[in-house]
Amino acid sequence: MAAATGLFRRQGYSGTGLKQIVAEGGAPLGSLYYFFPGGKLDLALNAVARTAARYEKLLDRVFAQTTDTGAAAIKWFSWAARALEESDFADGCPIGTVACEIASTNDALREASQAVFDSWRSRVAAQLVREGVRPAHARRLATFAVASLEGAIMVSRIQRSTQPLRDTGRIVADTLRTATSGTAGHGDRQ
Repeated sequence: MAAATGLFRRQGYSGTGLKQIVAEGGAPLGSLYYFFPGGKLDLALNAVARTAARYEKLLDRVFAQTTDTGAAAIKWFSWAARALEESDFADGCPIGTVACEIASTNDALREASQAVFDSWRSRVAAQLVREGVRPAHARRLATFAVASLEGAIMVSRIQRSTQPLRDTGRIVADTLRTATSGTAGHGDRQ
């Protein structure tokens, strides 16, 4: 499973073959079909679900460590930057790489990816609501934060620099802090 997850993250769904997954994972092809009877699609759906659970725990841990969503955003963007550097810019977002590729061609993977992004947005929005932001505005800000992270990962990979991630992370943090501090004015907190 780890081999498949890593390959999907680096190469996308179409660029990853079953033989490559089996070779990298060191398991016989028959065992892959035993555990994943739906083949590559079943394996990809499982990889998305496992990755989502891991990242949801990371988000929950970040929010448990701070009541400042801005600080949490800086940490979140920094983790993504570190992961890019450690992979020499080969590994993007474990969900985003597949999601962009299959958005219009594979409903099962699109829906699984959408559920992950919805979960991330819900966690960010819930934290913002705990910090006093009204729910509708918190949802919009959460969409902004997640979309900013995904876009910054893509730009950083293309530029082979973590600067876009770090710059975007600071802007997201500032925006979230403004929303939670009350300095944005009543209209912005709705």
